[in-house]
Amino acid sequence: MSDEPYYRELPDGTIKQVNPFTGTKVWTVPGRGARPLSKPATQTRELTEHDRHAACAFCPDNLLSTPPEKTRLVKREGGLVRGHDLMRRVSADQLGDTVPEFRRIPNLFEILSWQYWQLNWGMDLPRASRDWQEEYLSNPGGEAHVRSVLNAEFKAVGSDQRGEDLGPKELREASAAFFAGGHDVIVARRHYTDEGTTTADVAGSASLTVDEHRAFMALTVDSMVQLHRHNEHVRYVVAFQNWLKPAGASFDHLHKQLVAIDEVGADNESVLPKAVLDPGIFNRWGPDFAVEHGLVLARNEGAVMTVGFGHRYPSVEVWSTGRADQPWRVDDDGIDAMSDLLHAAHVAVSDDVPANEEWHYRPIGTGVPVPWRIILKLRISTLAGFEGGTKIYVNTISPTTLAAMLLPKLFEARAAGRIAPMDLGAECHVEPGVLRAGRID
Repeated sequence: MSDEPYYRELPDGTIKQVNPFTGTKVWTVPGRGARPLSKPATQTRELTEHDRHAACAFCPDNLLSTPPEKTRLVKREGGLVRGHDLMRRVSADQLGDTVPEFRRIPNLFEILSWQYWQLNWGMDLPRASRDWQEEYLSNPGGEAHVRSVLNAEFKAVGSDQRGEDLGPKELREASAAFFAGGHDVIVARRHYTDEGTTTADVAGSASLTVDEHRAFMALTVDSMVQLHRHNEHVRYVVAFQNWLKPAGASFDHLHKQLVAIDEVGADNESVLPKAVLDPGIFNRWGPDFAVEHGLVLARNEGAVMTVGFGHRYPSVEVWSTGRADQPWRVDDDGIDAMSDLLHAAHVAVSDDVPANEEWHYRPIGTGVPVPWRIILKLRISTLAGFEGGTKIYVNTISPTTLAAMLLPKLFEARAAGRIAPMDLGAECHVEPGVLRAGRID
């Protein structure tokens, strides 16, 4: 197939790219990519026991610093969720009874507030959320916890209010978002790696075991389901992960975020009409393109990993090859397949590199198939005036260069047993049209 108009290599080595799904324009210019992916931490110190357990609000010793916990995963051999037990709505006086490997909590500072859904959609507190709120506040420890978290919220926004001064009605109104809000955070247990010795040894996705990463993914998918069930006005749940401050993370503590919104998002608005006119667009400019250009990194029974093009930053794409095109409709094996390749991508990139993880899938109420894919974008450069003035983005590493950088690291990780079994590079057989959700039979 012709690469025009989406991918052109010029005689001087410049690569001009247009993302076929979003229309984003990207240039890779020779000579600007001769830099390592990661930068060593410059100011570090030895870790203390306090650092390991209480370095930030997401750490294990600070469970009462975050809003009431919606869900947690507790490691147990034979547990139904990838070797973990799932517990919902843990009460304040039981927070310390088990050790959560991952937990789902409300974001204290929502992108779309609970008031947004109340005032714009006339939404009332759902019965299940109201019952949980009443149960939580009826416990003295739960009430004290909620008032304490409200204090932190009031202080952060410069309010003179105090949680201790709120009457029963005001307390319930002020805390409603904790029990019915649409912006959740999935938090991992560790802030630093277990074997780490300095503050440079932060624990990102690459530090997780294969099973831990599978559990992390499974809880994220379960949380998407809960957010959709909770609010009938939700059109899309935006799932993403910001790793390290240059990628937008408030804390250098591993977490994913989920935000329920009442639109499908600009990317979907761009690609959905194209997919209606050309049902093969995802295969053609996803895995098929990667095969032709030597950009396939890995393959397993349910997913394929490729280097992407037309992104503002060097990017790895993980595509689900199953028929289901919404994460919560994918079976456990399919979710694990996506998890294993995504985990391998994180290991190859390393936890030293700031990165954004973006999830894409078919929005609710949309008939055209949209394969589930996760894009890992490496935030190794800063957008500047050229990009702002032209909306042409300079990506410092070409797709082929990124593939050449990551493949040896994937082979090393597989040999060391750090990632799940999978085919790598030339071992991968990726047939044309491998994305079944994107093909109309």
